[in-house]
Amino acid sequence: QVQLVESGGGLVQTGGSLRLSCAASGSTFNIKFIGWYRQAPGNQRELVAIISWAGTTNYADSVKGRFTISRDNAKNTVYLQMNSLKPEDTAVYYCNADTFTGNYWGQGTQVTVSS
Repeated sequence: QVQLVESGGGLVQTGGSLRLSCAASGSTFNIKFIGWYRQAPGNQRELVAIISWAGTTNYADSVKGRFTISRDNAKNTVYLQMNSLKPEDTAVYYCNADTFTGNYWGQGTQVTVSS
């Protein structure tokens, strides 16, 4: 199993920045991808960014050029640097690990962008 703990959410003004962290523990050697997803009230959960354990990345069109996903394999941690934040980025952000033995979610962290 893999356990995921997100941190770094909060309240920020439009145009501001936040960095989210996702710390993984447990059977991290089984991880293929870690992704950041978000879910706003009344909306479905959507993929924001994803990174393979080899470092390949992919982003939702809505965040390209503003968000950067990165990982520190030594710390088993994945980061999401969010710049130029907009009110429509407001959501609960979840970390997800896709492994060879299962799929795991963190508890989520709230990001609120005020206008």
